[in-house]
Amino acid sequence: MIAADGSQLGVMDTREAQRLSIEQNLDLVKIAPQATPPVCRIMDYGKYRFEQAKREKEAKKNQKVIEIKEIRLSLNIDIGDLNTKVKQATKFLQEGNKLKVSIRFRGREMAHPEIGHEVMKKFTEAVAEHGVVEKPPKLEGRHMLMFIAAKQPAK
Repeated sequence: MIAADGSQLGVMDTREAQRLSIEQNLDLVKIAPQATPPVCRIMDYGKYRFEQAKREKEAKKNQKVIEIKEIRLSLNIDIGDLNTKVKQATKFLQEGNKLKVSIRFRGREMAHPEIGHEVMKKFTEAVAEHGVVEKPPKLEGRHMLMFIAAKQPAK
């Protein structure tokens, strides 16, 4: 049994503990029900729940949500278009987001997946200073997918 001020009251009967909590106009809360004997504490449960919700809200406010942004490339992309996609990708990576790079193969393009690997390799080299390949290029059906994560800033 633990008192409202945090001091130990020792092992006592349940009815005695309830009587003490009623006298102090507080609640009797089981803190560790699996312990032998169970540990109980006299406290204002409403205030405890409020403070717990406040802590959770503060923790939620401080966490960063990482989004997955997608960039689509084509198999026969020219250098100018590739540079535009690289600029967009570096912007996403600097914001701390993950990047999903995809190439869609149409028709006879399926016969040349090595060209897709070359385009992905060029793209990877272009964004290498801002991101790290998390999942290398992999052909899944008619799509080739690769995931790039933002580099952690040096501390």
